Amino acid sequence: MSLSEMSPFKRLLSGVAVAAIAVTLAACSDEKKDAASNAPATETTETAAKTEVKPADGGSMMAATKTEVKPVDGTMTSSTMSSAMKPATADANQTQMAQAAAPAKVELPEVQGEVDVAKLMEPGPLPEMSIGKADAPVTIVEYMSMTCPHCARFHNETFDAIKAKYVDSGKVRFVVREFPFDPRAAAAFMLARCAPEGQYFPMVSMLFKQQETWAAAPNGRDALLQMSKLAGFTQESFEACLTNQKLLDDVQATMQKGEKDFGVKATPTFFINGKQYSGEMSVDTMSALIETML
Repeated sequence: MSLSEMSPFKRLLSGVAVAAIAVTLAACSDEKKDAASNAPATETTETAAKTEVKPADGGSMMAATKTEVKPVDGTMTSSTMSSAMKPATADANQTQMAQAAAPAKVELPEVQGEVDVAKLMEPGPLPEMSIGKADAPVTIVEYMSMTCPHCARFHNETFDAIKAKYVDSGKVRFVVREFPFDPRAAAAFMLARCAPEGQYFPMVSMLFKQQETWAAAPNGRDALLQMSKLAGFTQESFEACLTNQKLLDDVQATMQKGEKDFGVKATPTFFINGKQYSGEMSVDTMSALIETML
């Protein structure tokens, strides 16, 4: 039976849905697990910046600067130090401290392909879900799955910072497109689409933050119903959304178009001004990529 021939309710209640989640956890951009290694870069840098550096002789730099030096005439002055000579240990330590404070260089991820931006931005089966200025110099299109843990980590740990730094400042337009790997992800996308106007992104954010509570729950329908009620759904509106066959077909068509026309194979997949990258990104990594295009 094809996905379109099986109602979302039946698929949510079936054991196949839970099995599909397990497959998703493996298929969801597992080829890019190393992308997460970029995240600790800032923490490492901050730790290094706080390292206390002491002169080679074991004393403090404050003590070294107060050392009195006897001039040629034999008198002792406290000001000679500043005008004559400085201990070599002070210079060495200042250099070490400057190096420690310097930000770590971010290694940019490999470009996996490039698509025509005009074709990428052509209208699809569903209205575009985007935030940011339409004429922003950088456009990011993300294909994601709601049951993908890599997508959840990106949206929980990176997305808000990128929004505040680049979207809100008018530098980036961010577009989200559905790429559900399993029936439960498709149902979650449908509910986000059925949320009140302007609530798509908040609904997506809530579902990602609570992903563990519903994505692999034994009863997917009840778990999603509870999440939906937090967003203002009633029992009736919840059921009406998940029995909307056209909406389900359009969500699937969005995924198929991404795969066929743009070569999307894993989630998350990002197109940044047409350049394709797969795998979750840290704030530093995505910021570095954006900066190269501004």
